[in-house]
Amino acid sequence: MSRRLPPLLALSALLIAALAVAGCGSSGGGNSGGTHPDYAKALKGAPAPLAALYEQGNELLPGGTEAFEEKIGQLRGYPVVANVWASWCGPCQFEFPVLQKLSARYGKQVAFVGVNSEDSEAAAKTFLREEPVPYPSYTDSDRKIARSLGADVGLPDTAFFDKQGKLVYLKQGPYAHDSELEEDVRHYALESG
Repeated sequence: MSRRLPPLLALSALLIAALAVAGCGSSGGGNSGGTHPDYAKALKGAPAPLAALYEQGNELLPGGTEAFEEKIGQLRGYPVVANVWASWCGPCQFEFPVLQKLSARYGKQVAFVGVNSEDSEAAAKTFLREEPVPYPSYTDSDRKIARSLGADVGLPDTAFFDKQGKLVYLKQGPYAHDSELEEDVRHYALESG
């Protein structure tokens, strides 16, 4: 005689599983609309090329790979951290508060840039309203920018460029812990940037 779950217990388990899956696609981030750094205060006095970058903060920029590569070239002299993200990506949502903190902390020495990949513009704009960052993101609905970086596994991805604009490291997939992302910023952008 086989044991079957009582119908109410089976229904409860199904409901919990559905809620867990729905939560992975929500537009809320690790901050869930919470506080973020005071970027104006944190980045006041940034060198001119970085200040110009941050004037485009929280914007979605068009232009694809060509515009992205042009921006990396304009930032020559500063290491660049480029984060590939999407509003629907759960791990991206949890990395955003870390990127907010790190861009405020290191943004006078390191340029931060986003790449919004495989996302609708409306969803990305809504997400950025909830989780603002001081830097712009390039629209990459066709993943051409991500592929040009070698990011072909999934999201998020984080690319590190040295002061000459050369890609020196690509972290594919999410960081297991906030401290690992900060460690990579320190190592690839500050120490060897």
